[in-house]
Amino acid sequence: MITADDLLALPDDGKRYELVRGELKVMAPAGDRHGEVADRIGRRVGNFVELHRLGRTVSAETGVWIEHNPDTVRAPDYAFTSHARLFGLPASRGYAETVPDLIVEVVSPNDTQPEIDSKTRMWLESGVRLALVVYPDAGLVVAHHADGTAQQFGTGDTLTAEPVLPGFECPVADIFTY
Repeated sequence: MITADDLLALPDDGKRYELVRGELKVMAPAGDRHGEVADRIGRRVGNFVELHRLGRTVSAETGVWIEHNPDTVRAPDYAFTSHARLFGLPASRGYAETVPDLIVEVVSPNDTQPEIDSKTRMWLESGVRLALVVYPDAGLVVAHHADGTAQQFGTGDTLTAEPVLPGFECPVADIFTY
């Protein structure tokens, strides 16, 4: 059984990992399209958060410690954590232990739907209020809310992030314009 501290201490072997209930999961490097889509949605969310001084954003699959004993460290493509959740907490030198308000997961061609569903459920059960799952091949964003509801946004729609980011709007087509 691997712990979050063990994961953090792993030597750099060129691989990316997540830790799920004590088991290492190797993650393939993100492809070019995945990276571009993650950047496009991340910049739009991040610019909105920064403009309105709402909290902190992270990218580059920053690890978040969401379960203990056995440990789970997941790494979203992008995340936003509000000032309210961060209040009084110093930035961690290891994995963040404050669960984000919003996460973004960009689906890669090798991801299976059961894996995506399981990961999304895990995020929501850990306290994430909004999980945006982005499907580049379909030009689709699915917003999964903490109450169990989901909303689909296609390329003709405008993505919102209610109630986490009131007033945020982004044409979905802008996320997928290459």
